[in-house]
Amino acid sequence: MDRETDCLFCRIVAGTVPAEKVMENEAFLAIKDAFPKAPVHVLAMPKKHIHSLNEIGSESDDFCRDMLEFIVVVAEKLGVIDPGYRVITNVGKGGGQEVFHLHWHVIAGKSLGF
Repeated sequence: MDRETDCLFCRIVAGTVPAEKVMENEAFLAIKDAFPKAPVHVLAMPKKHIHSLNEIGSESDDFCRDMLEFIVVVAEKLGVIDPGYRVITNVGKGGGQEVFHLHWHVIAGKSLGF
């Protein structure tokens, strides 16, 4: 796969597709969702292309910990630690994944109960 041309999120990471950045570091990027489902709806992703959560097993424990810590820092920056927020990743077409680059939805700002 040519990630530069085939993956929307890789193009965002590369800067060839615009997105509103919330936060980034060397390994991860958080952007505002283009079609938010709540007042706060941010996508947090690794800059490295990983197809979905199913492929995370080949990553190091440090990478996985760092990704989760990045999400918490994003939530802190957004001011949603209290009262709380939801973190969701969709896996595969049947799970609702639309962009096949691992990412988490960080959602807050309204009641998120089922």
